[in-house]
Amino acid sequence: MKRAIFPGSFDPITLGHYDIIKRGVTLFDEIIVAIGINADKKYMFSLEERKNFIEDTFAGEPKIKVMTYEGLTVDFCKKIEAEFILRGLRNPADFEFEKAIAHTNRDLAPIETVFLLTSARTSYIASSIVRDVIRNNGDYTKLVPISVRVQ
Repeated sequence: MKRAIFPGSFDPITLGHYDIIKRGVTLFDEIIVAIGINADKKYMFSLEERKNFIEDTFAGEPKIKVMTYEGLTVDFCKKIEAEFILRGLRNPADFEFEKAIAHTNRDLAPIETVFLLTSARTSYIASSIVRDVIRNNGDYTKLVPISVRVQ
């Protein structure tokens, strides 16, 4: 079984994340959307909310599962026997950052990182932008899956 993790904080999941996961599921037998827990980070949405957003978005998609983890991503990969890390690239800056992480991960464990370019229609979307739109009462619904709704 080719199992990949798609790690991130998903605060919240965006249409860019959605695009990468939907395209990635055609390459792997299973994708684990892995929500990393960082005690030093301040999140807009609780871990439970973020997990629910993702589970609701991919309900009925048996090849996609949602899990949470703490610590190194490669340690989590070893724990769940994932051989691949799936990452999306929006721009050259993402590539440089992700390349350094991929090389480090490969030094730490036999984990291969697979990069997918984001689609043109979602390449500008970032969770930080979505949070800013939400904070300022803008229409964030065009940037996130329908499961992400703020009361």
